[in-house]
Amino acid sequence: MDDKTPILELKDVVAAYGNIEALKGISLKVMPGEIVSIIGANGAGKSTTLMTICNVVQAVSGDIFYRGERINGLNSDHMPPRGLCQVPEGRRIFPRLTVTENLEMGAFFRKDQRKIKEDMEYVYELFPKLRERRKQLGGTLSGGEQQMLAIGRALMSRPKLLLLDEPSMGLAPLIVKQIFDIVQDINKEGVTVLLVEQNANLALQASQRAYVLETGKVVMEDDAASLLDNPDIRKAYLGE
Repeated sequence: MDDKTPILELKDVVAAYGNIEALKGISLKVMPGEIVSIIGANGAGKSTTLMTICNVVQAVSGDIFYRGERINGLNSDHMPPRGLCQVPEGRRIFPRLTVTENLEMGAFFRKDQRKIKEDMEYVYELFPKLRERRKQLGGTLSGGEQQMLAIGRALMSRPKLLLLDEPSMGLAPLIVKQIFDIVQDINKEGVTVLLVEQNANLALQASQRAYVLETGKVVMEDDAASLLDNPDIRKAYLGE
């Protein structure tokens, strides 16, 4: 796949919960190496978009392409081995497993033991707190540490595209900054990121491009710097 082909592309994707249409023809694309954000109010369809990409929520119509392959209907378990991994809203780590065991679960489909050890060392370098807590049960960690663990677990799958759903939710500002700095570091290492984030200011500062969702539709797309300067965006999403 060349750098001019989107790593991810959605074309007129419709998704529903029962009779309620949550996505009403979403189209977006993410190019290799980008950080792209999806911003919008609660209920706009941001998290549903990520879940539909992973086929946790089934698309009713439209096309989802990952690295040029149409992935509609593929079992969500088949996504990480293809290099597409989601860090879901609310972390969802394994509370009764240790930090190390949680990280090992991220590499459950891999057989390359030497590289798995190298990747675990890389995660511990990114998140020194996890190294300190490696024998602790996941459920005993703070919210920030659980978010680090959720991202670390995703990295253990060696993702080419990382879907991040509300990484700042419920975290102290200092921890949020640390998480976002690390997301940008991960991106510099070659991982493409699609970010859903309630904190629009943070998301736009971290991204190259962004899409604005309202009630299941893309109402605006632009480079992130332009959206940060847009008075309508500043009023609607940045509290100005």
